[in-house]
Amino acid sequence: MIINISPEITSAIPEFDIIAMAMDISIEDSNRISELISFYEKKIYEEYSLEDVLNIPLIKEARDAYKKFGKDPSRYRLACESLIRRLVKGNQLYKINNVVDAGNILSIITKRAVAVLDFDEIKGDILVRLGREDDEYYGIGRGILNITNIPLYEDNIGPFGSTTSDTERTMVTEKTKKILLMIICFSNSYQDENRAIAIDLYKKYGNAMNIEDIKIIRK
Repeated sequence: MIINISPEITSAIPEFDIIAMAMDISIEDSNRISELISFYEKKIYEEYSLEDVLNIPLIKEARDAYKKFGKDPSRYRLACESLIRRLVKGNQLYKINNVVDAGNILSIITKRAVAVLDFDEIKGDILVRLGREDDEYYGIGRGILNITNIPLYEDNIGPFGSTTSDTERTMVTEKTKKILLMIICFSNSYQDENRAIAIDLYKKYGNAMNIEDIKIIRK
């Protein structure tokens, strides 16, 4: 598998990059990671206001990127911003399973959009490009979404994820044995640190094995 980043993205955001890894995992319920979830729910609620969220540096750079792509970041929020805003309002995270939950925690720690996808449901190489008006896209639990001018992930079948919402086709379920993990970077800062955090989280909470970096081609 290779991930290609379209020139329409890199021409607008030259430092746009992706940390991508494939790994074997074991699906369990959320109990294993529940203590860590509670810790970050409390931490984010106590540290930030809604106004503060907009000025978190990595959130701000992602919002600025959406504006450059021609998308209103307050109407079509980056997934990590939505997660953090949820906690700031005093709401809890949705608990799905240990692997999906670890992705949410990773997104909260890194302040970046994180995709946790069923590797075996992705067919062929991946193109990361901006969504078009004719893209038909159904977000998990959200129905059809407008993903025009939002970075999306496409395989041989079609779009399967974006920086705002993933689709049901590649979502992690109890049958998932291997995941593709992607951390979307609108700048090249903290990439080594983010990768190390991801590996630590998934080894500890997802029994990750056979971790392999995925090649990224920036056109």
